[in-house]
Order: sequence, then structure tokens, then C-alpha cells
Amino acid sequence: MLDFIHNIQHPKPAKQNMKLVTYEINGGDRLGAWVGGNIFDLNACYSLYLTGVNRERVGKIDSEALTKMEEKTRKELPACMMDFLTLGDEAIQRANKVLQRITEFPIKDMPAGTVYELSQISLKAPIPLPGKILCLAGNYAEHIREGGRHFPGKEKMAPRIFMKPNTTIIADGEPILIPKKGNKIDWEAELVVVIGKKGKYITQDEAYDYVAGYTIMNDVSERELIVEADREPSEWNKFFDWLNGKWMDSFGPMGPCLVTKEEIQNPHNLALKLKVNNEIKQNSNTGAMIFSIPELIEFASRLMTLEPGDIISTGTPSGVGSSTGTFLKPGDIVEIEIEKVGVLKNPIKAE
Repeated sequence: MLDFIHNIQHPKPAKQNMKLVTYEINGGDRLGAWVGGNIFDLNACYSLYLTGVNRERVGKIDSEALTKMEEKTRKELPACMMDFLTLGDEAIQRANKVLQRITEFPIKDMPAGTVYELSQISLKAPIPLPGKILCLAGNYAEHIREGGRHFPGKEKMAPRIFMKPNTTIIADGEPILIPKKGNKIDWEAELVVVIGKKGKYITQDEAYDYVAGYTIMNDVSERELIVEADREPSEWNKFFDWLNGKWMDSFGPMGPCLVTKEEIQNPHNLALKLKVNNEIKQNSNTGAMIFSIPELIEFASRLMTLEPGDIISTGTPSGVGSSTGTFLKPGDIVEIEIEKVGVLKNPIKAE
């Protein structure tokens, strides 16, 4: 497997690695940092940080005073993921400083609204509404071959990029819905690259400057779309049935967090595994990608401007259900684990 690992330039390490989340509390979405079993609200913690509070005084800070300061700090360390990503490295640096200081304080002394236990909040997809969801068809040779297709070699290929609507996005724990037009619902475990800076015509050497981090997506697919129209068989119809089968609501589970690029020095050497009802279906390594992340960013940015919050789902290895005629049904549980990123787990329900 190591023969597949790409020879690439990696991002320089930062002082503090971060797992960023979008979480829901009191009916609103907020930006948090996942540390241990706790979620630190970055915007609220930045307000606390600016007070210059020390370990002895942290339990005496007035929460109302923090709320007033929070409004002033919104522009410097925003309260939502998309605004945070738009600020780029500047926001990452501030968040680093905040976490280094705030995590020194006893959790029990932290003011209300600054830190929560996981059981107190609901995690959302880290990027709840991506601007663009770019996906790769056939970026692992083993997946191409299991579908009965010929792999011509990388030198005779170009990345095959398609898009999904953002209505496909759901969070860790939310149900994947088998739609009324659904027939053969399949799984695809994929590493996702989250774009952190606007750019076009990005070279491979520059690519990691435009990456914010990584997460997981299940590129859920309908393999045999139900179409009521009486059509003539054609390759054109087959292609659009395949494409339309990627677009259905809930067909883009994502999460549980966004791991900043500093935490993953080599995204092309991560173990990737998918289970259905605890049975391993996919077991591979991201080093087996045909096209590397810098190559994908270079190719995609020739076609369109990439913007903060756009995502590139980098394709799936072998082991999809269609290779054995096994498909998802209500009551199933799909679990994807990618090394250093986390676990994405979703139940299956009928629409």
C-alpha cells in the first residue's frame, strides 16, 4: 500500500491542533473546538481570553459581561464556521491562542456559554451548507475495477468531478433516508478536503495553502433510479440516472468534525474503513488515490473559483455494495472511520 503514497509537500505544523465543529445549542448553530469530551465555543472563549483573566479569577467573570464582549469579537473570531473559514489563517491563529490559554482553566470554573459537554449539545455537519460539493468518480483503481471497468492508468485519465446539492448534507447520527424513488442504496466512504481560501488556477505547489482541513463524507448513491417515463435505453440516460442518484436528500452525511490541516501532516496515508452493522465492507488507505489532493485542487480550480467552505470529496475505494449486490435497508447502521479524522455514523430509515 505504501507504494501508492504520493510524494507531496505537507503543511507546516502549528502550535495547536484543532478539531472544529458546528454545534447546535438553544436553536442556533455555533462554532466550537472539540477537546477531549468537551466543546469549547470559540467566539465566547475569545471574549473570555480578551479579558486577560487568570486561573484564580476565571470563576468570577460575569457571563453578562462576556455576552456584551462577544458582540464586539464577532468580526475577529466569528461564531459560525463559514465566517471563520472566510477569515482564513488569521482566524486559525487567534483560535490557537485562545485554546492554548482557555484549556488551562478548570472546566467547572468556566462561565456559562463557553464550554459544553458533548451530551449537552447536538453536533451538526461541520460545513452545514457548503457552497460547492465536488465529488470524484473513480479515484481509486480498485473501485474502478470492482465495477467491471478498465483502469487505463493515471497517465490516460483526468479527474472525473461531479457535484452534489447541499441538501444532501446531514450530520453524524442523523438518518440516511431511503427515498421513494430509491431502489438500490449504496455506501461510499470518502476523505473530504475543506477549502479555506478563495483561489483560481491554483498550482499543486500552492494547493495546501488553500486547504483548511479534512472531514469525512459518505457519498451515498442510488444505483438503480426509479424513473416512471417509458424511455428508450441509452448510455445518455444511464449516465444521468447515475448522476441523479447522487443528489437525493440526506445522501451526503458529513462529520463529525473538521480536523485542521496541521493535525494531518500526510492526508495520503490514512487508514479508511466502512462498516455496515459492524461488518467491514471497505478497508483501504487514502494512499491508494489515483489523483492526489494537490492534483485535484489544481484541476478543479481550472474549472471554477474555489471558495472557503467548498468541499472536495476525494473518491471511494473498493467494497461498495453494488459489487456484491448488497444494499442498505431500514434499520442498518453505516459507520465510517478515517484515521486521525474520526468516526461518522448514520442509521438508515425509509423516507
